Amino acid sequence: MHRKKNNNTSNHYFLICLFLCYREEIVNLFFSFFFFFSDLFQGQFPLTQNVTVVEGGTANLTCRVDQNDNTSLQWSNPAQQTLYFDDKKALRDNRIELVRASWHELSISVSDVSLSDEGQYTCSLFTMPVKTSKAFLTVLGVPEKPQITGFTSPVMEGERMQLTCKTSGSKPAADIRWFKNDKEVKDVKYLKEEDANRKTFTVSSTMDFLADRNDDGAVVSCRVDHESLNSTPQIAMQVLEIHYTPLVKIISSNSWPEEGQSIILTCESKGKPVPEPVLWTKDGGELPDPERMVVNGRVLSISFLNKTDNGTYRCEAKNPIGRNSTEYVLIVHDPNALAGQTGPDHALIGGIVAVVVFVTLCSIILLGRYLARHKGTYLTNEAKGAEDAPDADTAIINAEGSQVNAEEKKEYFI
Repeated sequence: MHRKKNNNTSNHYFLICLFLCYREEIVNLFFSFFFFFSDLFQGQFPLTQNVTVVEGGTANLTCRVDQNDNTSLQWSNPAQQTLYFDDKKALRDNRIELVRASWHELSISVSDVSLSDEGQYTCSLFTMPVKTSKAFLTVLGVPEKPQITGFTSPVMEGERMQLTCKTSGSKPAADIRWFKNDKEVKDVKYLKEEDANRKTFTVSSTMDFLADRNDDGAVVSCRVDHESLNSTPQIAMQVLEIHYTPLVKIISSNSWPEEGQSIILTCESKGKPVPEPVLWTKDGGELPDPERMVVNGRVLSISFLNKTDNGTYRCEAKNPIGRNSTEYVLIVHDPNALAGQTGPDHALIGGIVAVVVFVTLCSIILLGRYLARHKGTYLTNEAKGAEDAPDADTAIINAEGSQVNAEEKKEYFI
């Protein structure tokens, strides 16, 4: 018990010596905690918010204190240079201006913001100790207007096309999308590269496809989307010009031409460049009757049709890319020949008659076979026992049924 008492006394002396040696630090720490919690409960603490601004725009930095006992506020930049101390400007920069200065708020603006202005800004409240709050300024790099390269007009049908859309200066990297006649093209390549300033990006996208005649006149657009554009994308457009061989088709004005009538054959040809005047031929040669067969541009008119006009008419169109043709077989019908019109009715009647005759013949044959089969059976049954009979009378008498009605059976057999 005595030793324990001495140990407690030693501990007390040790704590007293420790306090005397570090009394100043302990007192300062005590007051620091006191002021911290006191300011915290009283709201005496600076409040800031992060700011995002587009390059070239204006950034507003605001620092507020709910309760302030005439304590000064200060804004400093990422390089720890003082911008404003209360309402006094400390840095000579014409872009920085005071918006509002009071015991509760210090607001400043930075105009014509550049990428170099990006960073962490500090608002300081000069209490004891000094309290600070951070606000990060984010500067968005605006992408340059996109450009489409790789198109050489005109392009021949079937050739491979590679169109590239490129834009620089975006931060963060911009997004590129392709459209053909307002329909988005998904199968594209995307590339992102960091610019020399190591802050912005150059992005490009390539669309690869085979030229088709259906793409002639199509509008290909490259759209750049970026948060700095405020939902208004930048767009570059290119109208495609595709050259291709003519596509030829013949349209007839009369689907059932008859003798004495007229017919008009129109040769429609579409190509790029526009095809030359078409060439009409009949059965591989020239038109045989120029007086009745008149060609006017792409139209062939034939008047007073007759059987000699039957044949294959050919229309050919060509342009510098190539040539193409199509054919129309003309058959002139006789208006007086009704066989073609009544043929279907006669055929129907003939078919019905044939079916009726066939059914009748089958019925007669079946009936004859039925009667013949039953008569033979009767005679066979009546003739049983005739093998041993000397004559017909005896056979009938000896047949089944014994002597009953023998005379009647004999008569019927004869």
